[in-house]
Amino acid sequence: MPLTLDVTDASQIAAAAELVREQTGAGSSVGKLDALVNNAGIGVGGPLELLSPEDLRMQFEVNVFGQVAVTRALLPALRAARGRIVLLSSVGGRVAVPFNGPYAASKHAIEALGDALRGELHGSHVHVSLIEPGAVKTPIWDKAQATAAAVEIPPELRDEYGRVPAAVAKVLEDTERRGISPERVAATIERALTVRRPRARYLLGRDARGLVLAHALLPTGAFDRVVRRVLGI
Repeated sequence: MPLTLDVTDASQIAAAAELVREQTGAGSSVGKLDALVNNAGIGVGGPLELLSPEDLRMQFEVNVFGQVAVTRALLPALRAARGRIVLLSSVGGRVAVPFNGPYAASKHAIEALGDALRGELHGSHVHVSLIEPGAVKTPIWDKAQATAAAVEIPPELRDEYGRVPAAVAKVLEDTERRGISPERVAATIERALTVRRPRARYLLGRDARGLVLAHALLPTGAFDRVVRRVLGI
């Protein structure tokens, strides 16, 4: 049953929870829901110094506060069914790189919330899993490119950030090219929802595994130098 839902709109979230109750309640005050996949997300990129407060807030409104609001609204139905929650995180929730700060910060928050929820809901028998893909071939990269291109660099900061638009464009292009298919991510989500003992985390993609491994093994200074070389900054 398709339902258009803006996760930043409290009234739409409440209506979705009521629909679940109506369709699955059978006399219950909350209904039953087997699974919730929190997949809504946007990407805001660019130098933190130049991004508007509104862009930063919207990044968290969708990627963090929206996911928390939907989860809270549907948690009674999930608890009644001993259901499962999947939070779409990212390798960016494990490792942050320049010009991706807002998106990575939102995914770091999702990682923390997932860990907290997993412990808090243990007694309710509601499992919580985090999906951590690297690059995935979806339209989010085109949207991120448009957002980054819209960042205006003032004349006094051109020496600092003049190369950033070209560097970000190259990284986004390369990232999209090596991305895994959405179907692979969907299959992992299905696994997290159906296996007897779901894992707390599912790291997906060769690029994601390589980034996490490099971050863990290299000294911070060495890792930063590698990242700057890749970005060309």
